Amino acid sequence: MDQEVLKQCWFLAGPTAVGKTALSVALAQSIGAEIISMDSMAIYQGMDIGTAKPLPSERGGVTHHMLDILRPHEAYSVSEFVFSAGRIAEDICQRGSVPLFVGGTGLYLRAMLRGIFDGPEADWELRRQLEKDVGQHGKQWLHDELRKVDPETAIRLHPNDVRRIIRAVEVYRLTGVPLSKQQTQQPLDPTQRPVHVYWLDPPREWLHDRINLRVDQMMEQGLLQETKTLLLADPPPSRTARQALGYRELIDHLENGTELDAAVEQIRTGTRQFAKRQHTWFRNLEECTPVAI
Repeated sequence: MDQEVLKQCWFLAGPTAVGKTALSVALAQSIGAEIISMDSMAIYQGMDIGTAKPLPSERGGVTHHMLDILRPHEAYSVSEFVFSAGRIAEDICQRGSVPLFVGGTGLYLRAMLRGIFDGPEADWELRRQLEKDVGQHGKQWLHDELRKVDPETAIRLHPNDVRRIIRAVEVYRLTGVPLSKQQTQQPLDPTQRPVHVYWLDPPREWLHDRINLRVDQMMEQGLLQETKTLLLADPPPSRTARQALGYRELIDHLENGTELDAAVEQIRTGTRQFAKRQHTWFRNLEECTPVAI
C-alpha cells in the first residue's frame, strides 16, 4: 500500500467482545469512513455467529469490506490480505472517504503497519507429514516441537493453532532460522506512520463477563446449527476454518462426542485465553495507542 494512503488510514483494534462493532460504526459515521475488517475468520461465508460478524442491521449504513469473501474450504494468507486490503484502502481514498481498519487479528494489524515476512515457499510434503504426526501424537506434541526450536513463537501460539504452528516449524526446518527471528519488521518512522492507531484496553474481569455472555448469546442464536451446516459443506471446510474458535469445540462435540456443556465451557475458556493473547499483540505494537474502557 502506498505510504501516503497508509497515513490516511485509521485503525481500531481490540480483544474479542470488547465492543468494536458498535464503536467502529459510530466512529465511521463521524469521520466519513468505510470499514475494512481485520478479522481472519470473518472473511468466510456462512461463519457468521461464531465470528460475531456484524449484521447488516448493525452496520449503520456504513460500507464494510473484507467480509464473506471466501468459502470455508479456501485458504487465505496474510500477504493476500495486505494486498487486497491495500487496494480497497486506495479506492476508498480516491472516493474522498477514510479507510477505517477494524478487528482483532493482531497479525493483520502488524502486517498493515509494518509490512510482512513472506518466508520460504510451502513444503507440502513436510506439512502433510507434520499433520500425520499430529494425528499420531497430538497437538501438544507439535507445540513442544516448536518450543524446542522457537520458544518465542511457541509462547505466542496456542497449541490448538495447528496451522500456524506447522508453518513456524516448517520455516525453521527449511531455513534453520526461527520464525521469530525472521519476523522482525520494524515500525515505520513516526513521520511515515498513520496517526490514528488505537486499541481498546478494557478491565480484565469486565471483558471476561462480556465474553461469557457473548458465548451464551451465540449458542442461543444457533451456533451449533451453524457448525453442523459448516460440516456439511461441499467441499468440506479447511483445517483453518475447522480450527476457528467456537467452531472447533463444537466440531469436537459433534464428531467425537464431547458433552455439549463441556464444549461450551471450552469456548468460554478458549475465548478468554485468546483475548489475553490479543492484549499482548496490541500492547507490543508501539504504533498503537491504548484507549481505556
